Amino acid sequence: MLAQELISLHDDPREVAPFSERYREFATPQAYVAARALHEHRLAQGWRSVGRKIGFTNRTIWPRYGVYEPIWGTVYDRTLIEARGNQATVPLAGLVNPRIEPEICFGLRASPKAKTPLEAIEWLAHSIEIVQCHHPNWKVTLADSAADNGLHGRLIVGERRPLPKDVEARLRTVEVRLYRAEAEVDRGVGSNVLGSPLAALAHLIEVLAKQPEAAALAAGEIVTTGVITDAHPVVAGERWHTRISGLELPGLSVQFT
Repeated sequence: MLAQELISLHDDPREVAPFSERYREFATPQAYVAARALHEHRLAQGWRSVGRKIGFTNRTIWPRYGVYEPIWGTVYDRTLIEARGNQATVPLAGLVNPRIEPEICFGLRASPKAKTPLEAIEWLAHSIEIVQCHHPNWKVTLADSAADNGLHGRLIVGERRPLPKDVEARLRTVEVRLYRAEAEVDRGVGSNVLGSPLAALAHLIEVLAKQPEAAALAAGEIVTTGVITDAHPVVAGERWHTRISGLELPGLSVQFT
């Protein structure tokens, strides 16, 4: 039942009451089963998986959403946007209640191990994820979010850079500032994300190992590690951009249509 509803919601985007209010015995394990059904439906429709997203890694916003544990979802070729010249035009059509999230993402050269994830990373980049929520006013539970493919909508990836020698320290202290037009809306540091985006990757590896139906991370995948600031609503016609300090990564400029 839930799996069928998820597929319908993504084919015909709309708001509905939270799944957690309407399905009995609905918890995180059942949520990932439903998300898997949506994933398999997409693959059957010709979608191709290109990576994963980790959500709710920013512990500073957990009380605001009432979610106290990270989630994950799948990034597809149809949701990935490569920012050319660190600029991108991003369509919002088909997304419900979209919000913008500045993040750090990794490209994998090999399947990573939880204790040594750095060894499997080929490159890093600044990314912006556009998340969505099919429930009114972003009222969600952990299970609601996990079922809905981790609330993933779009992923914009900026210029890919090799890892600096002191990358572990820099990932903890990197600062991202988020702007709508020229007005600063928010700022945050890498340590907000479970202590570091690298720690978020290690967490995902451990979570996937506990889910028999979930594929382990593999070479070639992109992994975006969660919002460094808070997530903020966006609408068509707006232009947003980011500025980064503490890592040699350019900011991104995004025009929403």
